[in-house]
Amino acid sequence: MAEPLSAERLDGLLSWHADWRGLRVAVLGLGMTGFSVADTLTELGSEVLVLAGEAADERAELVGVIGARLIQRDLSTVPSELVEFAPELVVVSPGFHPDHPVVAWAQTAGVAVWGDIELAWRVRDKVGTPAEWICVTGTNGKTTTVQLTASMLVEAGFRAAPCGNFGVPVLDAVRDPQGFDFFVVELSSYQLHTLGLQGGRSIVSPLASVCLNLADDHLDWHGSAAAYRAAKAVVYENTKVACVYNRADAATMSMVEEAEVVDGARAVGFGLDVPGPSDFGVVDGILVDRAFLDDRRTSALEITTVEALSQRGLAAPHIVANILAAAALARAAGITVEAVRDTLLSFGLDAHRIQLIARRLEVDWIDDSKATNPHAADASLAAYRSVVWIVGGLLKGVSIDHLVERHADHLRAAVVIGADRAEVLAAFARHAPTLTVIEVDAAETEHVMPEAVRRAAEVAQAGDTVLLAPAAASMDQFTDYGHRGRLFQAAVEAELGGEADDRSASR
Repeated sequence: MAEPLSAERLDGLLSWHADWRGLRVAVLGLGMTGFSVADTLTELGSEVLVLAGEAADERAELVGVIGARLIQRDLSTVPSELVEFAPELVVVSPGFHPDHPVVAWAQTAGVAVWGDIELAWRVRDKVGTPAEWICVTGTNGKTTTVQLTASMLVEAGFRAAPCGNFGVPVLDAVRDPQGFDFFVVELSSYQLHTLGLQGGRSIVSPLASVCLNLADDHLDWHGSAAAYRAAKAVVYENTKVACVYNRADAATMSMVEEAEVVDGARAVGFGLDVPGPSDFGVVDGILVDRAFLDDRRTSALEITTVEALSQRGLAAPHIVANILAAAALARAAGITVEAVRDTLLSFGLDAHRIQLIARRLEVDWIDDSKATNPHAADASLAAYRSVVWIVGGLLKGVSIDHLVERHADHLRAAVVIGADRAEVLAAFARHAPTLTVIEVDAAETEHVMPEAVRRAAEVAQAGDTVLLAPAAASMDQFTDYGHRGRLFQAAVEAELGGEADDRSASR
């Protein structure tokens, strides 16, 4: 194998305009992120070898077109072609475990391992003055907060791109010829883990950053709750203006206290209670800013009211928390309270996020398929008084016991789906032994939701909410949470026929 690239040379690649020509790079993965990495590096003149699984994908046909090579096979062992290629850098797509054979081989061989975020930060100056970054992570609420923050910046007249872990890869945003003033970057724990490989430090220096919350998730990937927390904490490193944290989540506060930040960066809290002098919060039903005003010890700026948010379907407690976090990030970037307020007049939640699908006979049918872990489902369940809960899927090594125990007193019934049904059923047996629990053992994807919806309709009563909030990942029986949500919606339509009182109203 050829000698790895010297650390000094690699460290010097800090600009789009640096000399990337001839750099041998192996790209692990060919999803949206992996393809954006390969496309970027070939445009920079690097020699790129893409390693992808055996599943066919339309992107595979484009690898040769952009000037890269493709190895498409089982990656449970290190391909001989990779060893012969002798990469000087390996860029890993999100989702590949830290102990993946290719990653382990690279680290043993002394080859640098980056993620797409590291590469994007280094080449962010392709189009004029680099955009400021606002970084968002957390167990739940990331996408909503990113979209809210970007919308607030756009309302204020800036060019802002929501990107990262959802939607547009950061590298595609970096290379957009129109250029941007801000990137609002959603960061998964996978991306942050890779970004923090060098002793927990990050090369990224965001203008503002937030970890919205922390609860056990992806423990099968990270190996422990401590490793998951350490990955999330990387988001605060090198923050320049504001480290935004959740006052109701002590872990996020301690992350800020431990972070190495740029001198002058402030800690700004958010929460649903009365805020302190450097916080965002709620006073008598009014969302307020007590952080970004001169007289913050005795005054506050009104953002909006819970009542106004309720009229827009945005008053669920966890959504209000997301709004406060986004407002803090946007205000850190210098926009006015008026721009924040005006954004909330038109903002709507994504599909499959506490989305009201139908109302019939005083029963609401809610799609929160995006609740892919217990923490997200907890917030959703807390928003409704009496619930028929459709729950289950892939638990990813996380216990559902606390969630069942916490909400058992306002459940009408539970309808259990998914591959990990045994664990879910056992949790109900332990913590809600008298509750009506219905198991859906349909094996075929197309039969799961029709059966779940039919059984839920049988037990729901006036005043109930039938809530799809699975608290689990979807890949056991569905392509993703969107596929799961769409099939739920179709099943509700079929079950209720044309007699629903209200359809497809966003909440």
